Amino acid sequence: MATFQLEFVSPEKLLLSRPVEMAVLPAAEGEMGVLPGHAPMIVALRGGVISVREGGQDTEKLFVAGGFAEVTPTRVTILAEEATPVAQLSKADAERRIADCEKALAEATDATPEKREAAMARLLSARAMLAAAQAA
Repeated sequence: MATFQLEFVSPEKLLLSRPVEMAVLPAAEGEMGVLPGHAPMIVALRGGVISVREGGQDTEKLFVAGGFAEVTPTRVTILAEEATPVAQLSKADAERRIADCEKALAEATDATPEKREAAMARLLSARAMLAAAQAA
């Protein structure tokens, strides 16, 4: 089966660099499947799970808190703000993160629209983290 090169980078390290058959990304506009030969684009990522498919089955599931992906016909490069294997997610950590984000959003009521939007994005990412932890 045809493959493309997937490179997954976080601020700490290179997490993944290998040929894969498919990747499903949590794009800001919705879930996005990428196959070899995909049209070039750059997309913003929201908090969610990236699934990697090799040999006809899902081989990796990684939670990302946000970031960007550059897609070309032969390569996908993911730049993630934070990335954690789904199996290592903790429900308790996600619940704490949600509580912190809810508090920050409540405190941002008098802030600029951009700061409120950023606080909401962090809250939605934390909720996606909890959902991924519960599904694992």
